[in-house]
Amino acid sequence: MLCISLKYTFLLCSLLGAGIFSTLFAQSKIQLPAHFELHGHRGARGLFPENSIYGFVETAKMGVKVLEMDVVVSKDQQIIVSHEPYLNPTICLLENGAKIKGKGKQYNLYQMTAAEIQRFDCGTKKHPRFPEQKKLTVHKPTLNQVVAAIDKLDTSIRFNIEMKASPKGDDLYHPVPAVFAQLLYQTLVELNIKDRVTIQSFDVRCLQEMRALDENVPLVLLVENFLSVERNLVALGFKPAVYSPYYKLLKKETVVQLHKAGIKVIPWTVNDANAMKALIDLQVDGIITDYPDRFYELIGKP
Repeated sequence: MLCISLKYTFLLCSLLGAGIFSTLFAQSKIQLPAHFELHGHRGARGLFPENSIYGFVETAKMGVKVLEMDVVVSKDQQIIVSHEPYLNPTICLLENGAKIKGKGKQYNLYQMTAAEIQRFDCGTKKHPRFPEQKKLTVHKPTLNQVVAAIDKLDTSIRFNIEMKASPKGDDLYHPVPAVFAQLLYQTLVELNIKDRVTIQSFDVRCLQEMRALDENVPLVLLVENFLSVERNLVALGFKPAVYSPYYKLLKKETVVQLHKAGIKVIPWTVNDANAMKALIDLQVDGIITDYPDRFYELIGKP
């Protein structure tokens, strides 16, 4: 009996030493439903400069099938991939490499052409919240440029595009929602990617305007408030394809309620492995994360 135990102990140790057992264990930890979506938030900004062509391409190379990004509008009415409608001093530098003073709102992207916007480096400055982020010179791309770069790699990649708008920003930092939606929709048509996108926003006006243009474009309601699902859906005025709350607001009964209504649930922005597992246990339909690598460490690589 002792010999047999020693034999299996030796075998187990050998497997661990070779990494075989640990790999098999990692890959068998969690089983995901076939429809589950992993979204690389701002092009996996935990690892790469946010909302950059480089970041989106590298995220896709990791096996991420949905790229989450934010869009604003330039003076020449191009769709610019950027979280803020101005130069964020946390990530951007001036043309001469100098730091941006204040909050950067004086560098309003809606008052600059795409060419002017792309003179600024938004990738070499060290990000205080993301120490693992690779640093290199990048500029804010147009949506056209992002899609062109991704399509060279994989034309099955999907895009989750957030319209950044608020009532206070109308005609100041962005066009009114009707114009914003029309410009974005026209770009989607020209790029022939309508069947590869979801459009999301915290601003229900943007989603309402997009729905008025085309009911077939899947829309995502972003949520960061403590209101009930019912109140948020009433404010929206229709049933979205996806309900996307801040992940800490999500409870099991909320997921059940939304699924019964035929609405998918994809929370944001989930960077902790334990939180990822807990949400998977709640049977969410996907997660949005800055760190796809942490997700793959949890479930095994694709």
